[in-house]
Amino acid sequence: MPSIDFYVISDTAPDAHLRHACRLAEQAVNTGERVFIRATHADDAKRIDELLWTFGDRSFLPHEIATSGSPSHPLVRILIGNEPPDNFRDLLINLSVDTPADIASLSRIAELVPADPERKRVAREHFKQYRERGVEPTTHNV
Repeated sequence: MPSIDFYVISDTAPDAHLRHACRLAEQAVNTGERVFIRATHADDAKRIDELLWTFGDRSFLPHEIATSGSPSHPLVRILIGNEPPDNFRDLLINLSVDTPADIASLSRIAELVPADPERKRVAREHFKQYRERGVEPTTHNV
């Protein structure tokens, strides 16, 4: 089973949780991992794609929105989409309103908990679902 980390975001800016997703993705890529950012809504996928282009002024995070399941180039380390391909299961950053179906094939899952009350409610539901699946998530206040 994967390790599951919930990041409770104290920053109330509208994109604070997405910026934290960029930081997590950057850290993972820097350690050689491949990252899948699960965004089931096209608007979320587009926004995280835009942020990854502008996130770091000293580095580039090779990423793309997944269209065929596999990256278009071997240097792409971050994919954004609905379901991760088999070779992008090191870290899944979940921006979706539901939990991934096949968590056993993932190494790590990051759930972001924004300050928004509705998103907090969704995150609490995710926490409960992971526990029901036999995984005890870890919480981090950031």
